[in-house]
Amino acid sequence: MLQESTPVTTNSQFSNLESVISISKLNHYFGEGALRKQVLFDINLEINAGEIVIMTGPSGSGKTTLLTLMGGLRSAQEGSLKILGQEISGAKKQQLTQLRRQIGYIFQAHNLMTFLTAKENVRMSLELHDQFLNQDIDTKTITMLETVGLGEHINYYPEKLSGGQKQRVAIARALVSHPKIVLADEPTAALDKKSGRDVVELMQKLAKEQDCTILLVTHDNRILDIADRIIYMEDGQLKSDDIDVVTRMH
Repeated sequence: MLQESTPVTTNSQFSNLESVISISKLNHYFGEGALRKQVLFDINLEINAGEIVIMTGPSGSGKTTLLTLMGGLRSAQEGSLKILGQEISGAKKQQLTQLRRQIGYIFQAHNLMTFLTAKENVRMSLELHDQFLNQDIDTKTITMLETVGLGEHINYYPEKLSGGQKQRVAIARALVSHPKIVLADEPTAALDKKSGRDVVELMQKLAKEQDCTILLVTHDNRILDIADRIIYMEDGQLKSDDIDVVTRMH
């Protein structure tokens, strides 16, 4: 069991690689005044380039809150939170917006725009990046959808796609701009066993090809083996690194 004040260290195979997520003494609170409640306690974590890390633990333990802080969806309050070498604790809205453009997101509910086709959903991700605007965005989009096995579904609207297919579109959207970090929150929760397995193996394959780092929050013990490292969160604290995680999940 790690002490709360001890940073969670990486596997030796990553020890010489750059840290893309560096967290030290991070605390977070919800509410104000008498209603203020602490939800994250003294989080210390290093995640290095190219790692696939799974974060697991009970519902309500703070996993999604930590993920949203890493992704710039809310501002960190206390402690240090560095993403791609940039300190974002206390960051302004504009700085968080710039950070979000460097990160790919995959959510449980896929969060596709229902009025856009698969192609349009993925293309939209590229349109947020100035460096792609003078490139053939359509070709890039179609190639990525073909990579995730949806070449024959590029003009389908989400309502015509299965759960697994929607999640594949979400993966394509997250990875098409070649982000350095992908954050995934329960990406297999709404999928059957085979679809869930296919989705995470696809994420794993594309991440390795693009040399990107994945942090995946899950309760799904069927996919733990894709991780280079597993971290466990309980009651707003990181409790362990790879120790008895599967036992805890049962």
